[in-house]
Amino acid sequence: MGKHYSQFTFEERCEVARLLTAKQSYWKIAAALDRAPSSIMREVKRNGSGKQGYRARYAQEQALARRWGGGKLERNDALRENVLADLRLGWSPEQVAGHMARAAGEPVISHETIYRFIYGQTARTKEYDWRHYLPRGKARRRPHRRSGRSPASFIAQRRPLAERPQAAADRQTPGHWEADLMLFGRHGQAVLALHERHSRLLLAVRRDNKEAEPVASIMRDLLGALPQDARQTVTFDNGTEFARHYRLHDVGIQTFFCDTHSPWQKGGIENAIGRMRRVLPRKTDLAALSEERFAQLVQAYNHTPRKCLGYQTPAEVFINQVLHLKCESTLPFSRERRNTSRHLLRD
Repeated sequence: MGKHYSQFTFEERCEVARLLTAKQSYWKIAAALDRAPSSIMREVKRNGSGKQGYRARYAQEQALARRWGGGKLERNDALRENVLADLRLGWSPEQVAGHMARAAGEPVISHETIYRFIYGQTARTKEYDWRHYLPRGKARRRPHRRSGRSPASFIAQRRPLAERPQAAADRQTPGHWEADLMLFGRHGQAVLALHERHSRLLLAVRRDNKEAEPVASIMRDLLGALPQDARQTVTFDNGTEFARHYRLHDVGIQTFFCDTHSPWQKGGIENAIGRMRRVLPRKTDLAALSEERFAQLVQAYNHTPRKCLGYQTPAEVFINQVLHLKCESTLPFSRERRNTSRHLLRD
């Protein structure tokens, strides 16, 4: 029978380090541990820390790391190539894992294993090309932040979207708005955006903070200048910047909030912000952008024809169908409404 070999324990490595520090020879150390001298020499050579000598904890870590045979994708070349081929198509690790499991009739690999492999290769090789196998191309994963309570629980007089009038849902009735903040890379910079669901008109105001009281005052001033039938409701997400939404009740505007983690329920403003991101990406420094240039960008949005409006512009639909300026041009207050609309579209 062959001779049985056992791995060094941490206690043995501590003894080896102590005896080496005491200038003991390999033969004396081997006798003290009842080991072969060649085993002691091999242990020191393989798991030593170079110029710093042999350290027990470092040697233990090296030995444990060497025992790991690598992940499934490192051991299985064929599986690795199949996974990387699917990732090159733009699939997410979860889609790759799910598709393979469906084809095989049983789980083949976990999406977490794929993530660990990609991020492990990035860390070991210091090459960021590996991250491009992932849809969002991030070099490392961020921990999910979990808060004890949703911001929705702190918003006074909050009414859910389910209570909003049905007329606001089909976009056929004017006067229903959505609001949100566009945030930027520099701290404190934001744009308050208001979007009218029927005409797709966008009103935008630059802000240097997210405080709830100023945000509510700006919305009240902007919407309060409109006729009553053009300012019926506003829908928000659950950001605390809209916590003073009830200030709008003073001018006859009802306010409603989306369900938590459901931004698609105010898809109009999300789409509008997405379009504005083409000219105002997140890296924009708003402080370096003049008021005139900012107004031009908002004007360009409102004067761009939209297919959903029959290739009319949001400004045309808002003036003609929301403010009814053409059909009310003979009324005494039509000039006041016209001036108000021009001011809003300009600012």
